[in-house]
Amino acid sequence: MYSISEITSIVRQTLETVPELQDVWIQGEVSNLKVATSGHWYFTLKDREAQLRCIMWKSSAQHLKVPRDGDEVQVRGRIGVYEARGDYQFYADALRPLGLGDLYIQYERLKAKLQEEGLFDALHKQPLPAFPRQIGVVTSADAAAFQDIQNVLGRRFPLAKLILSPTLVQGQDAPAQIVKALQRLDDSQQVDVILLIRGGGSIEDLWAFNDEQVARAIFATRTPLVSGIGHETDYTIADFVADYRAPTPSVAAEVITPNLEDLQLAVAERRALLWQSTQARYRTHAEQLKNHRRALRYLSPEVNLQNRRLQVDDLFTRLTTTHTRRLAQLQQQVENHRNILTATHPQRVLERGFAIVRHSSSGALITNAKQARNGEGVTIELQHGILKARIEDETEHDPYPRTLF
Repeated sequence: MYSISEITSIVRQTLETVPELQDVWIQGEVSNLKVATSGHWYFTLKDREAQLRCIMWKSSAQHLKVPRDGDEVQVRGRIGVYEARGDYQFYADALRPLGLGDLYIQYERLKAKLQEEGLFDALHKQPLPAFPRQIGVVTSADAAAFQDIQNVLGRRFPLAKLILSPTLVQGQDAPAQIVKALQRLDDSQQVDVILLIRGGGSIEDLWAFNDEQVARAIFATRTPLVSGIGHETDYTIADFVADYRAPTPSVAAEVITPNLEDLQLAVAERRALLWQSTQARYRTHAEQLKNHRRALRYLSPEVNLQNRRLQVDDLFTRLTTTHTRRLAQLQQQVENHRNILTATHPQRVLERGFAIVRHSSSGALITNAKQARNGEGVTIELQHGILKARIEDETEHDPYPRTLF
C-alpha cells in the first residue's frame, strides 16, 4: 500500500532517471501561453494528437522573444513531475521559432477570407439595446461561464430574463450545435440580445469558435450578438464577426446591461434635478402670473371704468366749481347791470329833478329843442305826475288855440 505522495515521488524519480528525457529537443505548436508577473513562461506544446505542459523560468526566457499562440517552435529541456498537482511537464531552457503551426495557419487563412468578404466590417455591426428585457445565451448548460453571467446579471441587472439555448462549446460536434443554438434564439424573436460565451482554454479548446459555419451563422443573426470567449488575450473568428467582443463572459454580461445601482443613482439625481427645475419653473411662472395679474388689473375694463368714473367725478367737480364760479360771476354781472339799470332808470333820473318831454301827438321823446315847434303841445313827465304844456316863442306870443291836448 502506497500513499499518493509516495507514488508521485516514485514516478518523478523514474522519469528523472531516464537520460533521454533529461536533455531533449521537442517540436510543437505553442498554445495558451501566459507570461507571469515573475517573468516565467507557462505554455502548452501540441501536435495533432497530443499536448505537453511546459515551463520556462525567467532566467532562460528573459532574453527570448515571446512567441505567439500558434507559433511552431523547437524547445530544449527535461521532463519532470510537479508533485503538488501530480502533473508531468517539460522544463524548457531553450527555444527557437520555426514558423506558424497548422491551426494558426488555418485560423489566419479563414480570418483573411472572411475579412475580405466584409464579415468584420463595422458597417454590419448592430447597436446593443440599452435596457434588454430578455437575454439569449448560447453556451453549455453546465459551463462555469453560464453561472458567472447569472451571478453578474443577478447583481447588476436582475430585471433581465435569461433564455439559454444549450450547446456543446468544445469538440468536433460543437460547431454544428452552436449554429443551431444561434438560429433557435434568432428565429424565436424573443430575445433583445444574444450572448455567445465560453470560458478560457487552449486554442484547441476554443477551436469551435474558429469554424467558418459558426462565423457565417453569427453574421446572419438579426439579433445583436456579443461574444465573450476565453480570456482577454484569446481572439477567435467569432469575436471579429460579433457585433461586440467582450474579453470574458463576465464582461460580456456587464457590457449588455446597465448597473441597477447606477440607474437608481441616476434616477435619484434626475428626480432631484426635476424637482429643482420644477420649483424654478413654478417660481418663474408664479412671478409671470403675478405680473400678468397686475397687467390685467391695469388693462381690465373694470379698472378703466373706475378710472373713467374718477375722471367723470373729477370733471363733474370741476364743472360744478366752474359753473358755480361762472354763475356767481354772472350773478354779479346781473347785479351790476341791475345796479346800473337802477341807477340809470328814468324814474331815478326824475327823482333827481329831471323830466321827460314827449310830443303830445306822437309820444316821441324830445331831446333837442329844435324838435319842438312853436305852439306844439308837449307832455312833461315828472317824478310825480305829468304836465301838459305848449311851446311858446320867447319873444312873440302868437295866438294859439287853447285846445292843444
